[in-house]
Amino acid sequence: MPFSYSNQISTIIGFSEQQKPAAVLDVGTGMGQYGFLLRTNLENVNLFEIGDTEARQRDKKDWKIIIDGIEGFAGYITPVHEYSYNNLMIGDALELLPTLSGRSYDLVLAIDILEHFDKEEGYVFLQECQRVCRGFVLVSTPREFIEQEIPANPLENHRSHWTENDLKHLGFNTFLPDTLSLIAISNRQ
Repeated sequence: MPFSYSNQISTIIGFSEQQKPAAVLDVGTGMGQYGFLLRTNLENVNLFEIGDTEARQRDKKDWKIIIDGIEGFAGYITPVHEYSYNNLMIGDALELLPTLSGRSYDLVLAIDILEHFDKEEGYVFLQECQRVCRGFVLVSTPREFIEQEIPANPLENHRSHWTENDLKHLGFNTFLPDTLSLIAISNRQ
């Protein structure tokens, strides 16, 4: 689905705020909720100019934080994306990630996307996320396998289940608390 469990949002945004990233890549943006929350929570005072007699939104070119996104399904794109992301790439993450420069982002988010790959593709996907990151890669995936097939968007089909050991094997050594999802961190610094 183009959104994630609401219980993990504050954990993920809180971790992101603590890192103070200058450049973020959100892979699998869905409807853009993380891009929007990151924009408002990381950029905050740079979004508006507030004077004695007027307040106005600043131009995007004046924003300090780069937030780029990758989304595989164009049907999910909303005005939220236009507002929140500096650059939005539409297409297959496994094809787009290799086109990005290594160590380009302080934080790479892969929220509820990993389970949509089979295991072999998932390993490649995570390695590419780590390659483009110079800081932290944060991945969330359901703790339990949830059967899901969406004929209107096969990218939503669940193809794999990931465990803490699977992620540890790939260098994800920190796990944030959550009852429904594994939220794993790989430190690339």
